[in-house]
Amino acid sequence: MRLSCLPVSFFNEIISGRMSVADWAVLGKEVGLDAIDLSILFLPERTLEQARQIRRSVEQVGMQVAMMTSYPDFTHPDIERRKAELKAAICSVQLAAEVGARFLRVTAGQAHPETPLEAGCGWAIEGLNALAEQTAHLGVQLVYENHAKPGVWQYTDFSQPPEVFLFILQHLDQRIKVNFDTGNATAFSPEPLALLESVLPRLATLHASDTAQVGALEHVPIGTGKVDYPAMFRLLQTAGWDGWICIEEASYQGRAGIRQAVEFIRATWQQTLLERRV
Repeated sequence: MRLSCLPVSFFNEIISGRMSVADWAVLGKEVGLDAIDLSILFLPERTLEQARQIRRSVEQVGMQVAMMTSYPDFTHPDIERRKAELKAAICSVQLAAEVGARFLRVTAGQAHPETPLEAGCGWAIEGLNALAEQTAHLGVQLVYENHAKPGVWQYTDFSQPPEVFLFILQHLDQRIKVNFDTGNATAFSPEPLALLESVLPRLATLHASDTAQVGALEHVPIGTGKVDYPAMFRLLQTAGWDGWICIEEASYQGRAGIRQAVEFIRATWQQTLLERRV
């Protein structure tokens, strides 16, 4: 298992420029991460040169980028907006490639009130498949997430309901894999373990987050909420999965919150391994 982290707790600092991506890379190395994660929001210029500069700054401190997160909205009722979203998503893949990211997190889109269920599923499938087809040569693995609601969106994720997420996944290009978010699944799925098991054949990355509630996503320090990490890790290890766990750290406790999350995930993964060997 390899470990990275998306520093949601530091989003405001990084986006505003008060903290650089290089600063984040130094912090990530100090707390024992194997790599760091970035948001597309960390690249306000959206230029390849900015991506290259970020990559150089990360590599200079001896780190690398595992995942970059993006927020495509392929379920918008306006066809011109959907075309614009595809163009922006292609740019995100290009930027991810230049920054050295292995994975790019993608989404179906927002649950716009005007978007019917059947049409929205079709538009999400069409947009994501077009994205996979047009960016396959760039070598970045697209990972589709069971999302909730990023701050840049007005509405919740169209595919937040597990049955919608699974329907869309079933019709996606096989080159698109899954980024399974533990907190979102625990908050919005009646059977989060069953949902994880159902996507295992396509699981590339795990977004480790936590929630204080079931029925609503309320971020708390990793390991202190409702997510049953030992059960999830047992399922993954029994299946032989040993990929990237990408912590989504949103406790807003700064360095201490990130360090605690890293220590908890590593210790729980190792403890689960030991228990399985007894």
